[in-house]
Amino acid sequence: MQRRPPLSRRTFLKLTATAAAAAALASCTPGQSTTPPPNTDTPGAPLPPSATLGANPTSAPTTEPTQADAQATETSTSTPEPTATPSPAYLAVVHGPDPAAITRAAIEALGGIASFVSPGFDVIVKPNICTDYNPPEFASTTNPTVVATLVSMCLEAGASRVRVMDFPFGGTAQSAYEISGIKAAVEAVGGEMHIMSHPKYTSVDIPQGKFLKKTTIYPDFLDTDLLINVPIAKHHSASRLTLGCKNLMGTVLDRNTMHNNLHQSIADVTSLVRPDLTVVDAVRILMDHGPTGGDLADVKQTDTVIASRDIVAADAYATTLFGLTGADIGYIVDSADMGIGTLDLASIDLREISLG
Repeated sequence: MQRRPPLSRRTFLKLTATAAAAAALASCTPGQSTTPPPNTDTPGAPLPPSATLGANPTSAPTTEPTQADAQATETSTSTPEPTATPSPAYLAVVHGPDPAAITRAAIEALGGIASFVSPGFDVIVKPNICTDYNPPEFASTTNPTVVATLVSMCLEAGASRVRVMDFPFGGTAQSAYEISGIKAAVEAVGGEMHIMSHPKYTSVDIPQGKFLKKTTIYPDFLDTDLLINVPIAKHHSASRLTLGCKNLMGTVLDRNTMHNNLHQSIADVTSLVRPDLTVVDAVRILMDHGPTGGDLADVKQTDTVIASRDIVAADAYATTLFGLTGADIGYIVDSADMGIGTLDLASIDLREISLG
């Protein structure tokens, strides 16, 4: 199978999104001036020479302003100015008891779903559906409501098709999709659950790869109009945490080779796949015995969704829910070092919202 041309539709969209993210980051750089240019129409500001009264431009007014003139001036200067539309956040963190509501609010804070989806788009949503061992309350798979809400929003924005897919390492895809609760939730809102067929996997180069120079990947992740990455935030015995970058291992067929240099390999795959939007499900998080869990005592209810175009920034914030920082997780550091995103949360417009 031939790889797509160097500047495919999705590549063009990625370049556009990258430029937009850079502009958003620049707009919140500390020290940048936000002072508007001088406005000579401001009440009390000196009038320019051309605005003085009388036939002679240099002469002073010969009469005092009347009471009617003063009232007219007051009326003209008291007209309310239109309210400015808030600029999109670089990273949105929303807390609240309703997973659907906080998911919608997070996307709205980033500029709304229409800033990601155009009519006719073919969209892929990549949750974490790693096994068929546990139902969703055990926090080993992505929250079904979060996934279904994103599917519904994409369809509302005019997407022609929204597919949800993952490659479980425990159990079959069919059983994992059902037991996770994601299949029922997605199909209820008009989305499709897609089985990733092994013969379709394709060997591709990783141009930026430092350790992993080539991998075998499901090609749809590279060719879709929009890729939304929806990991659940959870403990992992090998990588310490599973978050957005780690969730992209589910796009690769042979994961065993990645464990030879796990953190850099995750960063290498992230440099290739580069989701357009990452939404971290932290409604319930798995604090220990990940990635599969199995004990409700390890689950913590945090009622949070984190969203950003920048997968590294989203992951860096998610680590704080575990008492860590982005610098504590190797693949986040490696991804930042490769220029995929930023883990410096102090340098970005981080918008935190609470609902209810």
